[in-house]
Amino acid sequence: MQKNFTLTGQIVDVVAGTIFPGKIEIANGKIASVTQCETVDNQFIVPGLIDAHVHIESSMLVPAEFARLAVVHGTTATVSDPHEIANVLGMDGVDFMIENGKLTPFKFHFGAPSCVPATGFESSGAVIDAKQIDSLLKRDDIFYLSEMMNFPGVVFGDPEVHQKLAYAKKYNKPIDGHAPGLDSENIIKYAASGITTDHECTNIAEALEKINSGMHILIREGSAARNFDALVSLLGTHPEKVMFCSDDKHPDDLVAGHINLLLKRALKMGYDPIAVLRACTLNPVKHYKLTSGLLQIGDAADLVLVNNLNDFNVTRTIINGNTVAEYGKSLITPSNYLSPNCFKALPINKSDLEIEAGKGKLKVISAVDGDLVTGNFLTNPLIEDGKVVSDIENDILKITVINRYEFSKPAIGFISGFGLKRGAMASTVAHDSHNIICIGTSDADMVSVINSLFENKGGIAVIDGGKTDILPLPVAGLMASANGYDVAEKYERINKKAIALGGPLKAPFMTLSFMALLVIPELKLSDKGLFDGLKFAFTELFQND
Repeated sequence: MQKNFTLTGQIVDVVAGTIFPGKIEIANGKIASVTQCETVDNQFIVPGLIDAHVHIESSMLVPAEFARLAVVHGTTATVSDPHEIANVLGMDGVDFMIENGKLTPFKFHFGAPSCVPATGFESSGAVIDAKQIDSLLKRDDIFYLSEMMNFPGVVFGDPEVHQKLAYAKKYNKPIDGHAPGLDSENIIKYAASGITTDHECTNIAEALEKINSGMHILIREGSAARNFDALVSLLGTHPEKVMFCSDDKHPDDLVAGHINLLLKRALKMGYDPIAVLRACTLNPVKHYKLTSGLLQIGDAADLVLVNNLNDFNVTRTIINGNTVAEYGKSLITPSNYLSPNCFKALPINKSDLEIEAGKGKLKVISAVDGDLVTGNFLTNPLIEDGKVVSDIENDILKITVINRYEFSKPAIGFISGFGLKRGAMASTVAHDSHNIICIGTSDADMVSVINSLFENKGGIAVIDGGKTDILPLPVAGLMASANGYDVAEKYERINKKAIALGGPLKAPFMTLSFMALLVIPELKLSDKGLFDGLKFAFTELFQND
């Protein structure tokens, strides 16, 4: 129940750009008045924090559970792209996310997934075409067209892609971008199509080119891709063009912190507090026309109390006038919900993973910690009995992607950078079509860990010494149906087991999940084969000298 009450402290007005001692009166969930006064409580009152681009599914939590964990850190809203579940369940998946989000007071602002599937070079569980995009964008609970990952379709004039862009313009809703590594000419074309944001910049030069073309830059710091240090200087040069986002946040990382961590880092680096706070309050509210309040009279009472603007320790989070977190404890109660899924593939055996030695050098995917972009190189394969096998000594491991929506032969590739010395790891979280993905040191371990996912209809799993540990993800094979803190604890345990297999990656499951994301170059693997992200075409596993 909403109560009428008064708060005093140093009020941070991100709209006017001022900080002053004052009093805020809250009535019926809204800001009734804001006045200056001399005697105030020793605290700062700031608007609720907003993650400007996140896939809730990557937390392995349903929206209601994501909210329970996020409010502790002062997050009151997100701009959320549901294309992960949409690739599994289509329109039903989008509806599930929206309805589940309504179980909490948290403000989820969902978009219409623009690329389901992300490309035609992989198998997904559903397709969302331009006509369905039209039906989504006309809805009041859909706030924008989600990231347009098919950047070749944009710059080369694909009719279906441009029809989706046209529908967003028809309903006057923003269009999110996803354009890693475009050259100057194509950046101009991409932005001219009406796309207004990008969260894939990895350096200042790229970010400035996109800003000069009219785009806003979302500074991303997630569990896999971390670009904060490379881009944070934009707060000093182009503060009105910057927003903060996590993109993908695993559950253990969400327990540790959210957008507040980026805010703290920027404040400690000496950036103007108003500019920093605007990046996670005013800027996303203005750009996406969000329902979140900004401490203005008549706004929804969405606010955070913190001890000071140096440490930024959150003591209380309020949404629509209701306290949802206090002193590190979430006050949102768990909810009951359904667990929709789509999992039709059948278990495999060792012969399914065998690959005959070919002529020439082996093409190898090169994974890099903290980066979604992969490299590639050629090497001599390790061959046993005429079959190419994992070369543990040289960190050339077998990787497979298996269609989970219908029976088909596994696609096989080889990858470097994971560094496993034993065992295997597998997941049904594999962007963006979320087929089964696995890497391992032996076919036997790979088969065992993959088949554990079949038994549970989804999850992340690791095998070591013949023993398998799994976190089941029964909601679309992406999210758990359990308490968020329990999920975070189980994920952390399994992630540590994956690290213990010998690899250098800090978040091996998160990195693994992007090895099938074809729209991020250079070399990736889909359920249909090895894919060259620069040529945007399939490529052979072997290359003759």
